[in-house]
Parts: sequence; structure tokens; C-alpha cells
Amino acid sequence: MNAPIGVIDSGVGGLTVAKEIMQLLPNEQIYYVGDNARCPYGPRPIAEVRKYTWQMATALMKKNIKMLVIACNTATAAALNSLQKHLPIPVIGVIFPGARAAVTSSSTKEIAVLGTLGTVQSGAYEKAIKSLVSSSHVVQLACPRFVPLVESDEYEGEFAREMVKDTLSQLAGESFDTAILGCTHYPLLQGFIEESFGKGVRVLSSAEETAKDVERHLDYINRRAKRKKPPVHHFYTSGSTPIFQTIIEKWLGIEDPLIHSIRFSKT
Repeated sequence: MNAPIGVIDSGVGGLTVAKEIMQLLPNEQIYYVGDNARCPYGPRPIAEVRKYTWQMATALMKKNIKMLVIACNTATAAALNSLQKHLPIPVIGVIFPGARAAVTSSSTKEIAVLGTLGTVQSGAYEKAIKSLVSSSHVVQLACPRFVPLVESDEYEGEFAREMVKDTLSQLAGESFDTAILGCTHYPLLQGFIEESFGKGVRVLSSAEETAKDVERHLDYINRRAKRKKPPVHHFYTSGSTPIFQTIIEKWLGIEDPLIHSIRFSKT
């Protein structure tokens, strides 16, 4: 019952999902893996992303996790179905919760999806949105410069603001009242994204809805944690520990987080 929840991502973006899970379910312990060394996943072939996602999942299965959250849209598009089919625990992705949030929010059902190249090319968001409301109009935009900006911890300054503004200018003339952040790195740029779109567009992250799905699944399988003391979370990275730690402390407010290095086979 008190086994940890595994959360995996191509880098630091999934911390936005982990944060929502920690807030909604404070008794749950998180084991987080960020594959920073091989980030970004967006430009990679789908088979390669699937292999990397399985490597992270396998590493966490050895930690006896009770649930796996794929907190990466590109990895969700590439590997969710195979992981759900073959792992003996519940596996949750971020695409359907994000689509559900967008459809619920939008009054016009005209929705923009901002994502990595891999997520956009997969068509996973458009498929998920149209499965909920078939008449929805979906416009998608790949934003390949956003993930490296966040991974380098340069997402707060004027350079980031101008990059976001320049990227989103490609949507000028498109009609939508809701934009879904189809990459878990993007919420760290949400302020600049909202500024670029203006007050007429609601910008949503899939993180909050994903945390709600985690809660529902835990209740369904009756495996909520019961603790007398707050859990200690563990963070694993295949990349730079100092940058990883800085973003964890800044974004999650955890002082001296437990960070471990992890290495994956190249074969």
C-alpha cells in the first residue's frame, strides 16, 4: 500500500506532474526518473522513444512501484499502449487527461495544442480530443526550442519571453479559445505563453488532470498510502545533477532533495 508511485519523463518537465501529485496526494511517495542526458525526446524516432521509455519503466519496476505515470507527452504517444499491455501495474499517460481538460474548458471547441515534434506528428492529442467531441477543431504547433530552454534552466528571463513570443507568432490568424500545453516542460513557460496569447485564450496543463487520474486509480485498486510521517521522495537523473537539483528546489520547493544518478544501456 505504501509502495511508491513511479513518474518518468525525458527530463525535468515531468516535475510539473509530480508536483500536482504531491499536492493532491501528500501521503504518496514519488520515485522520479528524468532522462536528461537523452532529452529532448521530441525529435527522436518513435521506436527510440519507446525503447528509452521502457528502460525508465524497467528501472522503476525494480523499485517495486505500485503505479507508473508517464509524465512526458512524447513518451506517452510512443509507449503508453505497450506499457499498459505488459506491465502488471496501472500505467497512466498525460495525453488523454490533457485532452479532457481542454475539451471541458473550451466553449468553442477550438483548441490549440503546443507540443514537441514527436507529439504533434503522432496526432495523439487530436485523436484524443476528437474522441471526446468529434466536431472539435484542433490546430497544432511544434515548439522544439522550448524543451532545451527549460532543461538549461533559462526559462525565466527576457530571452525566454522573446523565444516564446516568436514561436507562438506562427499561430497568428488561427481561431481557438483554449491552448493545451502538450509537453510537461511547457508549464514552466506558462506565464510567457499566456502573455503571448492574451486574455482571450485559456492555457491549460495536463498535470492537474493527470494527478486526478492517479487519485482515481489508487482508489479503484484500494492502494492509497497511509503514513504517520511525510514521505521522502527520490529523484533519478541520467544527466547533470546540479541543474536537476536547482529546478527541483525551485519548482517543488524541496530543500536538499534526494538525487541519484542513473545510467541506461545504449543497446
